[in-house]
Amino acid sequence: MTTSVQTAQDATAGTGPGTGLDAERSPERLIGLFAEESRVRAFAAVALGAASPAEVAELAGLTAKGAATALLRLREHGVVTSGADGEPTVAYDLFRELARTARPRPAADDPGTGDERTDMVLRTFVREGRLVRLPARWNRRELVLRHIAEQTFVPGIAYPERVVDEKLGAWCEDGEVDHVSLRRYLVDLRQLSRSEGVYRRLA
Repeated sequence: MTTSVQTAQDATAGTGPGTGLDAERSPERLIGLFAEESRVRAFAAVALGAASPAEVAELAGLTAKGAATALLRLREHGVVTSGADGEPTVAYDLFRELARTARPRPAADDPGTGDERTDMVLRTFVREGRLVRLPARWNRRELVLRHIAEQTFVPGIAYPERVVDEKLGAWCEDGEVDHVSLRRYLVDLRQLSRSEGVYRRLA
């Protein structure tokens, strides 16, 4: 048993992250790697502190050959490496890197698309029915102003300026924008029309 384990250990030396196959370290390939129960058991044993193939076999409930084969595959994929003392150890840095690279990253100028993007913008600039501030970017500003118009005014209804100011004043409490500026922005971005002191929401 000792000879079999030692042979497998020698065969897997030098197959850590520096020399393994990077192409096999994608999240999809790792899912396939852990589809085999013996590899999951061996990996768990290493994570729990098994310091040798023999300990891996004992802790994982595998034969010496089964443990050696599982460790070989785990090393080939780089998820298990050798520590300074030669003991098998989990390559946690690899998992952290895979988590970073697999996470979707929106473009710098676009926090998302569709409803996701709208929700993110609104959560940033509108809180508990109050306008915190207006975005500097016009496309985001338009989203916020459209939201305020849709939540405040009904299409087809004529609103005198006094009523418009009262409704917008509620949005501006404790915010950085006053109701007069907000009213002007709504008109400028064609969320509201204005004629002879009467305002209407543009559908």
